[in-house]
Formats: sequence, structure tokens, C-alpha cells
Amino acid sequence: MTEIQFIERDGRREFAVLPIEVWERVKHLIEDAGDVALFDAAKAKDDGFRVPAAVLDAELAGDHPVKAWRNYRRLTQDALARAAGLSKPYLSQIENRSRAGSPDALRRLAQALDVPWDILGESDE
Repeated sequence: MTEIQFIERDGRREFAVLPIEVWERVKHLIEDAGDVALFDAAKAKDDGFRVPAAVLDAELAGDHPVKAWRNYRRLTQDALARAAGLSKPYLSQIENRSRAGSPDALRRLAQALDVPWDILGESDE
């Protein structure tokens, strides 16, 4: 039988100390359980929204997410600015990253682009 030492605090077992050879035999079980928990949490949060490869490619090439989605939706800056109720210069500043955009502006852009607002980037606030 393997000798396991328990460390107690206030009458409760807080830690177990076990020989390394026991740890080596069981550590994969703990790692697997962590992976399962992460997968389950991600699956529970999955809303079914998928980012198209063209948008991912544009973002990886350096485009701001707003620009990537605008191009994917085949909108001009004028059309997107109008749909979101923003000025074209402000939209341009967001797209070229000279301004981050307020939370309200990003929400309007997300609505106009029909995407979740939180995928469009950081805001000024």
C-alpha cells in the first residue's frame, strides 16, 4: 500500500502528499479532467456564430475587424457609416486604428454588420 501523507488545517484535510511514482501514474487523469472542463465550458458558451475564413484572413493580414467584416459584407465606408449612424471619418479612424471607437460606436457597427459587438475590438472606454 502506498503511503500518503495528509496535511490538515483546523481539523480538515487540506492537502495530500504522495510519492512521485504515484503522481506520475495519475497526473494524466487530472490533465484530462481539466481539458474536459475547458471543452465543456467552451461548448456551453458556443452561440453558433462562426467567423468566415475571409474575415480571419483579413484580420491576420492586419485589417481591423470592422474593416474585415465591412469588406466581407461588401459595404463601402459610406454605406456602413450611414447604417451605423456614424461619420465616415470616424469609421475610417476606427478601421485604421487611430481611434479605438466608443462602446456605443462598436455596438452600432456590429448591428449594421450583423455580428456580435464584442468581436469588433477594444473600445475607447
